Amino acid sequence: MTKKSTQITLLLMEFGVLLRSLRRKKGIGIKRLAPDLGVSYTYLSKLESNKVRPSKELVERIAHYFSYDQNRLLLAAEKVPNDILEILREHPEEALEVLRERFRQPQH
Repeated sequence: MTKKSTQITLLLMEFGVLLRSLRRKKGIGIKRLAPDLGVSYTYLSKLESNKVRPSKELVERIAHYFSYDQNRLLLAAEKVPNDILEILREHPEEALEVLRERFRQPQH
């Protein structure tokens, strides 16, 4: 797999799969990682199996721990970065139009 295809694959992953991938890549067991992130290993296991969604604060800690892009993790966790939320709230029609135009999605 090329570096670019690996990056694209990581972008498309669900949060839990991405977290597990980051943890394994670093060679850290779930029981060792959990206290470093301030959570129980059972909660971390639920995150990795996509049974629960993390808070934005936990996503920030995970991004920092793995030196991984916080925005990508937030999106994988189905959370929208704060700056994007602000844009959407202040300019909802324009923002949606720009996104649809840029990514060629038909309007519903």
